[in-house]
Amino acid sequence: MSFERQYPVVPAPRFDVPEQEAVQRAQAFADMMTLRRTVRDFSSRPVPLDVIEHAIRAAATAPSGANLQPWRFVVITDPERKKRLREAAEDEEREFYERRASEEWLEALAPLGTDWRKPFLEDAPAVIIVFEVHKGPETPRPYYVKESVGIAVGFLLAGLHQAGLATLTHTPSPMKFLNEVCDRPQEERAYVVIPAGYPADHAMVPDITRKPVDEVVIQL
Repeated sequence: MSFERQYPVVPAPRFDVPEQEAVQRAQAFADMMTLRRTVRDFSSRPVPLDVIEHAIRAAATAPSGANLQPWRFVVITDPERKKRLREAAEDEEREFYERRASEEWLEALAPLGTDWRKPFLEDAPAVIIVFEVHKGPETPRPYYVKESVGIAVGFLLAGLHQAGLATLTHTPSPMKFLNEVCDRPQEERAYVVIPAGYPADHAMVPDITRKPVDEVVIQL
């Protein structure tokens, strides 16, 4: 049975990777990603902006609902803008840690050593703020926004890690102040703040482990 498509199409990409090479590639990628850790102490060493641009270019290839690509990536490198970002974020975080967070939540965060202080927002040479794009005067209604943006952020973190950069995923709550800091319209809603750069010489990370694969995979 055949039918005519009512939309333009192109041939699907084919990679034709031999089975053994496919396994090697998948293993190498997994091995590389197991080294990824959240870093909170950044070096002042500049980051090539081409690295950031290519990582975002990869992120922007993520699948999205109706292919509407409901994301915006704001890259901050200006010291004054980063200072404003830190001050505004710390105001919200201080309120969270001192008043809004439950004891259970604070206990869960305790092994990670986090608090309201966010010096990495100034120290990291680049800070990428990812926004969801919702319906606005010049933007159509998107679908599956959080799912789409979440996949794009995963691509972004993997791309930055592959390039040798350390990252941190920071989600202050609430995040409306980021629209003002970044001069973004109200139809854009902040999803995550990602400082990116090289780890400081003295950088340390919490001694934590990940669940083994056989604990998170169910094969039917």
